[in-house]
Amino acid sequence: MVLNNIEELLEKYNNAETSLKEEAQLKAYFASDGVATHLEHYKPMFQYFSLSQQEQYTKDVPLNTKKTKLYQWISVAAVAVLMLGIFIPNWQGEGRTFASLSQQEQEAYTKTMEAFKLVSIGMNEGKQQLNSLAMVSDNLNQGIEEASRLSEFSKTTNKIFKNK
Repeated sequence: MVLNNIEELLEKYNNAETSLKEEAQLKAYFASDGVATHLEHYKPMFQYFSLSQQEQYTKDVPLNTKKTKLYQWISVAAVAVLMLGIFIPNWQGEGRTFASLSQQEQEAYTKTMEAFKLVSIGMNEGKQQLNSLAMVSDNLNQGIEEASRLSEFSKTTNKIFKNK
């Protein structure tokens, strides 16, 4: 009767349907010397489970707390930079107009804007070239797809003609 009970518990254990109390019964059975010969192959598994429950990790885990202080200072610096970015432009009072600038400042502004326009033109030309390359790439991919379809068609027709 005990052997039938153990076999039923093993079946439930293999289906993951046992309770903790039933698993304790199985561990106790396989820890004893009276294990049936056809169930001997389960004995090492339950012995391993019993031993692994007793294992403990004994090494110390070092905690590096100095790094968090660095992150705290980085966040403080980021907030300070944001605050300066918000308050410095408003600190000067009213915004300056182009007419209120000196002759040298107006020339520097004009030359800077011309330089920005040249850079913008170069960037736009590069963008157009990239768009052209993308279009060539798309057409090339379509051609490859068509060639693969043609290859499949050729294989199929060769099979048909060889079979006749």
